[in-house]
Amino acid sequence: MVQFSIADIENLTNIKAHTLRIWEQRYPVFKQTRRPSGHRVYSSDDLKQLLRIAWLYHNGCKISEIMSLSEDEQRTKALGVDQNNLENSQLVNQLLEASIDLDEIAFSEVADSVVLSYGFKKAMLDVFFPFLNKVGLFWLTGHITPAQEHFASYTIMRKLIVAIDKLTPVRTGKGRLVLLFTPVGETHELPLLLIQGMLKQAGVRILYAGVQVDTKTLNYLINYKGVKECYFNLITNSCKPPIQELFDELSAKNADVEFYFSANSYLLEGIKNPSNFHYLKSPADIDAYIETIIS
Repeated sequence: MVQFSIADIENLTNIKAHTLRIWEQRYPVFKQTRRPSGHRVYSSDDLKQLLRIAWLYHNGCKISEIMSLSEDEQRTKALGVDQNNLENSQLVNQLLEASIDLDEIAFSEVADSVVLSYGFKKAMLDVFFPFLNKVGLFWLTGHITPAQEHFASYTIMRKLIVAIDKLTPVRTGKGRLVLLFTPVGETHELPLLLIQGMLKQAGVRILYAGVQVDTKTLNYLINYKGVKECYFNLITNSCKPPIQELFDELSAKNADVEFYFSANSYLLEGIKNPSNFHYLKSPADIDAYIETIIS
């Protein structure tokens, strides 16, 4: 059985260990489990419940309100989504259903039709970004397994790589060059591929460094290629060095470089962005950022 330490839980939920201990004393969050040494341990079910609680907490719900709900009520509240665009919601749900069934043929048919009908950029912003957010949320609420989540992510990744490869690269040395990367500890590449495809389609020059790029390598690439603009994404709180240290180090060594990044908002609580760091908090912000490059 997979077990997590309280340090693991702190990193995954972005809730301090001290706060978790207080919650355990006040509320029956889960049954207490300890190793023979006395250290707390948490199961996968504990993690999912705490992630669900953390998601509600980071989105403005008071812990007392959350804990007054049953697990089913917490799931229902966590699954509240914007249904303003019914057509997009239907496409997202079709992709989700294919993911739950692990049906690659059905998934591919829907995904291919979305790209064909919407075009690459609109498909990314209006369907695939919302779908990936919902997949993560459905895992937290116990509706799909990690295997189903990985199936969805890697199926999209394969399609993205093929689609990106078909786009014509910009060969001229003129125009802005954007370096794409994730820091050490951040293994999620899919958001980076989404940005790569959107930039490449827009005719922007790209230097794709990939995932888990250490600061020494990053500084070398920036200096060697004369990079003035970088983009990275943060999905988890696992980057090394920690987020504030990473920001401060990169800013100090690259004061003339502009860093654009997207991240789950709760990861940035208490973080002070250096003046050359710019947070893109939504797909609309990412779209607006790309427009500034090509305008």
